[in-house]
Amino acid sequence: MKVEQLFTGCLAEMAYYIESNGEAAIIDPLRETDPYIRMAQADKAEIKYIFLTHFHADFVSGQYDLAQKTGATIIFGPNAKADYDIYIAKDGEEFPLGEISLKLLHTPGHTMESSSLVLIDKDGNTPYLFSGDALFIGDVGRPDLAVKSDLTQADLASHLFDSLRNKIMNLPDDIIVYPNHGAGSACGKNMSSETFDTLGNQKKTNYALRADMTRQEFIKEVTTGLKTPPQYFPNNVRMNKTINTSIDEVLHRGTTPLDAATFKELSEQRDVLVIDTRSKETYTLEGTVPGAWFIGLDGSFAPWVGALITDIDQKIIFIAEDETRVNEIAVRFSRVGYDNTLGYLFGGMKNWVDHGYEVDKINSISAAQFARRLAEGTMEKPLDVRKESEYISQHIIGVENFPLDFIHSNFAEIDPEKEYFLHCESGYRSLVAASIFKANGIEKVCDVRGGFDDIIETDAPVSEYVCPTTLL
Repeated sequence: MKVEQLFTGCLAEMAYYIESNGEAAIIDPLRETDPYIRMAQADKAEIKYIFLTHFHADFVSGQYDLAQKTGATIIFGPNAKADYDIYIAKDGEEFPLGEISLKLLHTPGHTMESSSLVLIDKDGNTPYLFSGDALFIGDVGRPDLAVKSDLTQADLASHLFDSLRNKIMNLPDDIIVYPNHGAGSACGKNMSSETFDTLGNQKKTNYALRADMTRQEFIKEVTTGLKTPPQYFPNNVRMNKTINTSIDEVLHRGTTPLDAATFKELSEQRDVLVIDTRSKETYTLEGTVPGAWFIGLDGSFAPWVGALITDIDQKIIFIAEDETRVNEIAVRFSRVGYDNTLGYLFGGMKNWVDHGYEVDKINSISAAQFARRLAEGTMEKPLDVRKESEYISQHIIGVENFPLDFIHSNFAEIDPEKEYFLHCESGYRSLVAASIFKANGIEKVCDVRGGFDDIIETDAPVSEYVCPTTLL
């Protein structure tokens, strides 16, 4: 028997590959299919089942394409409805896999089709629970992503209370909990950076599993402190219920090399968005194509693409620092449903510059310069683009909060005649924000290199620290 947790840091997502005696199952696969097929081929195994614990909101899953290529059966829990062939499992139904089996537990609450899977080994033991988004390490699934007119988040939370107490908490304390997400995902509010734990330890440490917690206490706990989910979540749920453009077609189109002249022509079209995926250091030093947004590949790329690009069908062309990563970039766009990538700048910015085309740059200053100008009163509009919770926790006195997450809805507050100085925690989000400012005609915008991490090492005045746990 083989059980592998496949962690994708950008999305804080965990898929699972399970193999026994030449048969394999995939739980919650990402959009790309090749990694799972290669794993099965290496084990000389046939992919028999593809389990989705629920219709994911934060990424587009690859179940349909994977089933088309392997003949595997797509399995959901009760209440699931899709535009493609799926098998609707009954609560408690077991699925044989080689010498083991997987038992589906219907665990509604995060969504109504939400399910978990218990692995039963050849000796009848239950060593692993694949809990989907019902139970995380340190948290539980948020109950507000599947709210409908006849179903409130309190209703969903009540269902989740029953699922945890009646289905999951009755399992052996030594069972290993393998969730679908970890810290950094917007599918929960208090997830641990650990990617697995025993159920017994979670009963001791997870606030939502407190043994003496009443239903009403649970509902209040899990519904308090929930932030507005990213705008792309409903689009991803819809895509996970339908048949989408095949991943092979998406990647073939998205990895098209575009010569500088063609790239320039496309970049000047109003319905085409340029995304610069290079490192923040290279982007700042070398400049970019006018109008491009910076969303660096080495940050939380896919979630920021989904949060900031409001049209899921947006035509996108992109700039890569390393052409060996072009396929990876197209994949990462597709993971959150942005399938309309048209290609990349062949030869990168060097090719662009060699053609004599205009280069746009974001001005930047050091943390020390920022602190000095703030003290002198010569800084017109300093803004902190971190999340509200981060800002409340601790911030530079005299600096307003302007969260990147809500930059589009709050942009009416920006005065094009003023000069803005942006910082975040480390310098990634502020550069993203600065690039969007510039693309929207705000010429006087400056990034603070190193962000809050560097600023607090200066003599800039800092607010008193407030423990983030008190903000939930």
